[in-house]
Amino acid sequence: MDRDFNSSFGGEAGAGAPCSRFHVRLVDEPPEYEPPPLAAGEDGVSHVQRFEFGFQNRGDSLRADGLYHPCDTFSSSYLKTFGHNTADRVPRIDFYRNTGSLSGGKINRPSLADLHEDLKGDILSIPGTVDGVANGDGAVDAGRKPSENKDELVRFGWIKGVLVRCMLNIWGVMLFIRLSWIVGQAGIGLGVVLILLATVVTSITGLSTSAISTNGCVRGGLGVVIISLSSVVTVLTGISMSAICTNGVVRGGGAYYLISRSLGPEFGGSIGLIFSFANAVAVAMYVVGFAETVVDILKENNVLMVDPISDIRIVGCITVVVLLGITVAGMEWETKAQVVLLIILLIGIANFFIGTVIRSTIEKRSKGFFNYQAQVFVENFGPSFRDGESFFSVFAIFFPAATGILAGANISGDLKDPQAAIPKGTMLAIFVTALTYIAVAICIGATVVRDATGSVNDTISALTSCNGSAACTLGYDFSGCNTQMCNFGLMNNFQVMSMVSGFGPLITAGIFSATLSSALASLVSAPKIFQALCKDNIYKGLYFFGKGYGKNNEPIRSYILTFFIAVAFILIAELNTIAPVISNFFLASYALINFSCFHASYSKSPEVNWGSSAQAMSYVTALQDALSLTGVNDHIKNFRPQCIVLTGSPKSRPALLDLTLSFTKNFSLCICSQVFMGPRKQTVSDMNLSMDNYQQWLSRNKKKAFYAAVAGDNLRDGVKCLLQASGLGRMKPNTLVIGYKRDWRTANPQDVENYVGILHDAFDFEYGLIILRISQGLDISRILQIQEELQRKEEEKIALEAAKKDEQEHGKQGLRSLKFLNKAVKYSSNTLAVNAQKDFKISAGHAADFNQRLLEASTRFQMNQGKGTIDVWWLFDDGGLTILIPYLLTIRKKWCGCKLRIFIGGKLDSINEEKRAMAALLGKFRIQCADIKVIGDINMKPSKESWKRFEELIEPYQLHEGSKDPATAEILLKEHPWKITDAELERFKDKTYRQVKLNELLQENSRSANIIVVSLPIARKEAVSSYLYMAWLEILSRNLPPVIMIRGNQKNVLTFYS
Repeated sequence: MDRDFNSSFGGEAGAGAPCSRFHVRLVDEPPEYEPPPLAAGEDGVSHVQRFEFGFQNRGDSLRADGLYHPCDTFSSSYLKTFGHNTADRVPRIDFYRNTGSLSGGKINRPSLADLHEDLKGDILSIPGTVDGVANGDGAVDAGRKPSENKDELVRFGWIKGVLVRCMLNIWGVMLFIRLSWIVGQAGIGLGVVLILLATVVTSITGLSTSAISTNGCVRGGLGVVIISLSSVVTVLTGISMSAICTNGVVRGGGAYYLISRSLGPEFGGSIGLIFSFANAVAVAMYVVGFAETVVDILKENNVLMVDPISDIRIVGCITVVVLLGITVAGMEWETKAQVVLLIILLIGIANFFIGTVIRSTIEKRSKGFFNYQAQVFVENFGPSFRDGESFFSVFAIFFPAATGILAGANISGDLKDPQAAIPKGTMLAIFVTALTYIAVAICIGATVVRDATGSVNDTISALTSCNGSAACTLGYDFSGCNTQMCNFGLMNNFQVMSMVSGFGPLITAGIFSATLSSALASLVSAPKIFQALCKDNIYKGLYFFGKGYGKNNEPIRSYILTFFIAVAFILIAELNTIAPVISNFFLASYALINFSCFHASYSKSPEVNWGSSAQAMSYVTALQDALSLTGVNDHIKNFRPQCIVLTGSPKSRPALLDLTLSFTKNFSLCICSQVFMGPRKQTVSDMNLSMDNYQQWLSRNKKKAFYAAVAGDNLRDGVKCLLQASGLGRMKPNTLVIGYKRDWRTANPQDVENYVGILHDAFDFEYGLIILRISQGLDISRILQIQEELQRKEEEKIALEAAKKDEQEHGKQGLRSLKFLNKAVKYSSNTLAVNAQKDFKISAGHAADFNQRLLEASTRFQMNQGKGTIDVWWLFDDGGLTILIPYLLTIRKKWCGCKLRIFIGGKLDSINEEKRAMAALLGKFRIQCADIKVIGDINMKPSKESWKRFEELIEPYQLHEGSKDPATAEILLKEHPWKITDAELERFKDKTYRQVKLNELLQENSRSANIIVVSLPIARKEAVSSYLYMAWLEILSRNLPPVIMIRGNQKNVLTFYS
């Protein structure tokens, strides 16, 4: 069909030219289009050209941002890419997004069928082209409107979202009210070199070695060592986190999201629970730090409400309620509060450094502050652990100060570009805050002594001999602190920084800022992480907390849960008790983040986002093992029955699959196979849809098997493909398992030819062959279909009831739904009745009974077989497969109560010798059996009654050319080449007698067996007709318990040699 196309982009010519389908024009761009330089915002996302598409026939218009490549032009039937009309699309990021991506709309590229099949429709029907602009998913969806709130979502760049948040969280309660105590306990030192080495893993070994330097006693600089060790952990974690978060799109959930997508949900689920709980407890720690400062102020002014501990609880609970109100108000308000708190905090830190150089007053000297003094620095250089503290206990108290590194990552879902923002903001925050902590530790350790009385009268004259302390050399005697409790100095006063500062209230403001900002960040982080965990539905009972509210999907329910956890720990009211609790939780989280990065590297996971490293490791291990198997030489002792099972749909023939799994589960390969027949396009589509569905069904039902499907013109061609191409390396099938064709007498002759042809093909490709026959049949697909229809009908009834209720509540609208559903249910009922009549032309009572028996038979191999026998009629040596399969059954739990009985053919005059020979052979194979029976009359003629039944069986399929003139016989043979000729029947009369006689013997000896295994007769190609062969199998296995007919490929599968 010819169509007019105007190639002008905008301008007067373009505006006025006619176009029968649509026109394309640029928005706010000059007619001569030149790609502008890509401008990136704070989030690093480039803004690309916008196009407007006006569909003239429909009268609608829609606009999409960045839909087409700048080098593309457009026609009404093709896209012109690289100057050629083609449906192909150039690479772009929107093709790789998830459907629900917040960072941009997903567009579907043209499918392979769109590019490969004959182009019969308009290009507008191809996904990813003009028509696909409507919803960004490749097709117009009338039921889904573009999100109106997307532009209203609050998204943060790397500064506000990560840097500010991380610094505020790291500069927390420890900086202002515990760092002085840590320096007093552990001492200071020249640890700057250790900070420089903090970016490498080997620095941990260097720190450990230098720590145990003298007789196992830790000497010198432990305060800086503790800070440095924390920095090592945080820097390494920051680097690992940066590496992980750049390996694919990062969504909400922070550390949990990173770990679960890198190591898999097993690790992610457990650590997500721990990490969100740790953040909830961290809220309590920061609020208690804030409350301590407030209570100290109340104590100084003698306005305590009850007592210090109770006041901390009261102030803490009030504070956390206020913080909850800020967070519930939304992320935008919380971020604004964070910026204000950061400014106050920076002023407070600057105020401290200024205070260290302002000359100390007499009052401050009495409290232990002497400005920068060498004597104080030297005295505080070494450790002085007290009150049972040790290096690790002090480290546990300090470590939560370093846990703020994930504050930015924890709100990854609220960042514009998490991949760029998290590494940049986190690493810079670690660098700045580590320098700050080291500087504060050195400054405070060089200016304040460990103990001071606070009394201005504790001065001494210059002539008095000193006790060697730094305070004594500076004119103060604080020796009373050795015998009584002092309230000042590094060890005793948590408000040292306030005393040292130039203006005390600014430090108090800084403490408030640091503690409240950290508490606020943790109060946001914990619910965000927990929400992401709950949404993944790893823990089913927690899904309730995954619901979000508002434009930013705020986790209100998780906020409330975090609030109650925080209040519970606030009631402890002891900072040094709370801090160690969360240290282990954070250390576990950081260890897993580092392990995630290591595991991704170790598992050779590629740079691209190819799933979790656990999956990568499983794949690499499986690949390496499969390759190593190719180096294993073929040997009989390595034989395993690796099976292709022609189940069709895996759930259609459960008995066939269950029996095969009985001897392959955890032992060898099992592939459920299906051949899709019909028009190529439809069958390929159905096949592709079924692959994942049926493999998942096998996994859900704990069937340890693979699913494979092929498309073919007929069953035989499809099975040929499976026989030739299935498997990988040494894991290649060697045995075909197929169900007996129960309907061969009523089936189309070509179908019978194809079935027998499959058996011939299996032998041609040197496969072993196993045929299972159950008297009730194997295929339950019709029953499953009716069950599905009944289930659908029940669901429609439920929907009808809901519509009735809706009609009562909403009037006419509900009434329309009610009428529609009534029609649907009526139609469904009629359809069900028609299908039932079509599929089962038997009485209703008989049908129910038949279906029940078929269903019971289909599950018989899933149950314990109890006590009984497996009768093995090993009549012909096929390499040992006929005896190996039943032996494998007996070593399974469900079959272990069944004993093997072996039946072999022999001569009547040498029964004992042949029995001993078989016993010796089985002994060499280490196969135990309950009995061996030699049948001497296998080659005798069957009874007249049995032979008559066989003649009646084959009568409809005989040509009877002997009773007709040659010309007529020749015509009949051409018309019915599949029929059994008299010559053929005479030629194979002895073999036919044997099959009929074997059925008599089986009826006589094995009627009570749990299952019968018998050697499968082989029909020579082009000599035995398909119908004669099917008659052999029919008469051989008729009216018996389940029968397995087996024939190996005539190569040994058993050996007694090493």
